[in-house]
Amino acid sequence: MAIGIQYLKASPTTYVIQFVNGKPRRSGPGLCFFYLQASSVIVLIPLGSVDVPFIFNEVSADFQNITIQGQLTYRVTDAQRLAQMLDFSANHTGRYVSEDPKKLGERLVARTQVLASAITHKLPLRQALVAYDALSADVLKGLNDSPSVQTLGVEVMDLAINSLKPTPETGKALEAQTREALLREADEHVYARRNAGVELERQIKESELNTEMAVQEKNRQIRDARMSADIALEQRRTELLGQRVENERKEADSRAYALSAVLSPVKDMDWRTLMAVNAGKIDAKTSIAMAFRDLAENAAKIGEVNISPELLAGLLKPDVEPKR
Repeated sequence: MAIGIQYLKASPTTYVIQFVNGKPRRSGPGLCFFYLQASSVIVLIPLGSVDVPFIFNEVSADFQNITIQGQLTYRVTDAQRLAQMLDFSANHTGRYVSEDPKKLGERLVARTQVLASAITHKLPLRQALVAYDALSADVLKGLNDSPSVQTLGVEVMDLAINSLKPTPETGKALEAQTREALLREADEHVYARRNAGVELERQIKESELNTEMAVQEKNRQIRDARMSADIALEQRRTELLGQRVENERKEADSRAYALSAVLSPVKDMDWRTLMAVNAGKIDAKTSIAMAFRDLAENAAKIGEVNISPELLAGLLKPDVEPKR
């Protein structure tokens, strides 16, 4: 190969622009051509996606430091515009002759930090530490809507927040607070279980008491029913006894009336006459007794009465029924 003539073979993911004497001669991805090194400037712009890690510190709304670590992915969408904003020219070995290619990632990271700072300044520490998704989505949208990013001719494809960390001292304090909160919550659950057990025990006791009261009430009803039955029975017995007494009284009145009817004809007769009428039915002892009665009634008229022992012995001797 002649001195000063170079051959360029670019990959399909590299956009090539050849400037000759300060004017673009050819451009496009994956070009292959010979060029004269002395009069040509080659610009190589990678079209593939590029990952740029970042880490920076920000302050939350309650003035606490937060370390934000993540990664953004971008790609060049307008190589011509980017070539106008930054110097991507390379020598014959493919090395960039300036530091501008590195500045592209730095500019994107700087813009990312500005957008993230605007968000974290509005959030207290506790909310900022868990705002992974919201922070990533808002910053990504802000990057793609940013005029400075659009001017560079690039598109931010993705942005991932890997970690949001406070300072070690603040982290320990938050861990302690969270630990204490978890312990309190655990204690509250224990107390809640105990209270639930006590409440359940109370319900059981109350149920047992209600059951006992129901049983006592049922027993009382049974006793009342039995007492009512006994009272009704006694009332019936009283009514029966009263009816029996009334019947007996009526029967006695009937017998008395019958006896009165029988005795009415003879109630005015002298007893002596009645004895004389029934003389055949009166035994000797009865006759002697009646005689003594007459003597007793006329004792004032009688001076002396002699009663022989044989007579008294005969009166005191029990009657013997005749043998049949």
